[in-house]
Amino acid sequence: MRSLFDPAASEELKERMAKLTPATERLWGKMSAAQMLAHCSVGMEVSMGDKVLRQVLLGRVFGKMAKASLLSGKPMRRNLPTDKTYVVKDDRDLDVERRKLAALIDRFQAGGPEACTKHPHSFFGRMTAEEWSALNYAHLDHHLGQFGV
Repeated sequence: MRSLFDPAASEELKERMAKLTPATERLWGKMSAAQMLAHCSVGMEVSMGDKVLRQVLLGRVFGKMAKASLLSGKPMRRNLPTDKTYVVKDDRDLDVERRKLAALIDRFQAGGPEACTKHPHSFFGRMTAEEWSALNYAHLDHHLGQFGV
């Protein structure tokens, strides 16, 4: 599984983000490219403890099994349910969101394992730094693929 701690992986994701334009069409889902970048930023903020969320009841029941599936290296399924905290419905500026997400990626990558929160993920529960890194990479890869980049 690829890791956001790997500088090459971080750069590859930022290069893919640079290919997005306001006219880039999604291949599935409802978000615009700018909303998708904002959505991904929330995930990055959670992984570094900038936002702290409580684990939902459903996550306490199914979180470990879902985390194992997600971190297995298989591509994420499309149109999975999303916690309302991560949903972005308002219009966003693509360049602003791209810069914000790139800065979060850089901060996460530079901070290494110490940058990761000790708080549980809102669905998956407790996670190691390596799991946060793999989850962040998989999440970003999934959503950039949603826009064909």
